[in-house]
Amino acid sequence: MEKKKSKKKKVVLIVLVFLIVSMVIGYVITASQMNKNFCRIAYPDTQETAYWMYDHYENEYPRESVEFKSGENTLKGFIYGMDNDKGLVVFAHGIGRVHERYLGIIIRLVDRGWRVLAYDATGCGYSEGDGSKGLAQSVIDLDKALDFAESDSRLKDMNKYVLGHSWGGYAAAAVLNFDHDIKACVTLSGYNSPFEQLTEACDEKYGIAGKLLYPIIWTYNKVTFGKDSSWEAAKGINKSGIPVEVVHGTEDETISYEHSAIMAHKDEITNPNVKYVTYSDEGRNGHSSYFQTAEYAKYEAENRIDERLEELEEKYDDKIPHDELVEYYSSIDKELFNEYDEEFIDMIDDFFNENLK
Repeated sequence: MEKKKSKKKKVVLIVLVFLIVSMVIGYVITASQMNKNFCRIAYPDTQETAYWMYDHYENEYPRESVEFKSGENTLKGFIYGMDNDKGLVVFAHGIGRVHERYLGIIIRLVDRGWRVLAYDATGCGYSEGDGSKGLAQSVIDLDKALDFAESDSRLKDMNKYVLGHSWGGYAAAAVLNFDHDIKACVTLSGYNSPFEQLTEACDEKYGIAGKLLYPIIWTYNKVTFGKDSSWEAAKGINKSGIPVEVVHGTEDETISYEHSAIMAHKDEITNPNVKYVTYSDEGRNGHSSYFQTAEYAKYEAENRIDERLEELEEKYDDKIPHDELVEYYSSIDKELFNEYDEEFIDMIDDFFNENLK
């Protein structure tokens, strides 16, 4: 009897040690992968992007630089349209991006009378940080940007609005869990929570086996961000009660319209002041393709713009030589690419105008 008990204890101990070792190994692998995915993002070589950076706009759109702290890092941002007084739009950019990738939206809002505060998030562009840390970092940075706007003499007396895309789309809605006096919010292609988006990405990469990593992903997210690890966009929308416009494309391959998107949580949103906008037209129903015109969507399809880039990424294992990238981007009609859909801009402008206080 004693031998059986001893043998059983040994088996339990072996299983326990195996599970602990597996968790530790899984955590180390997950941390390594997260550091790789959320690495530092630099401003692109202007020859290696189709987006117009600030040097294209600087003569017509002067800006003033600002700085504020987010944790131990100093973030750098800019105020566009300093002479405008209709209201202040605080803009949060997407993951793996810098705020100048969105100047097409920013300058058009300035044209419509808005003052815009846009910044580079932690680990991105002009801001400090070895990397962008993870999916929860965007709401932390936006919270600090709003703290800055509420204390800066040039901005504190203005009515404030939030706008963000993707990583920033999550932040724009999730920051409504915080105590800021925000008049209205527009969230573009945002996910509901970091954990949901991480597990969706895990499923896509590893299939059903990815579910085994869920506890490790949850642990990593909690260890990295603590109390800020699990802010949910839908809960922020409900808590605030303010007007919110939720925008998403039906064929978004980055944040699934039907699963991790804020849009997928409509049934949980009880705030009566929410407007939902769905883009479903082919070529303009992706993660950000609805920014651009129908003419560009047609041009993109006819010239296989996205397909050709995917072919290059596959050919060079995502390490495309500079010369190849320059040749690829020089083949794109940048005037058409950067034109942006005026109805899309008007949609944002109209929503904020409806909620001028």
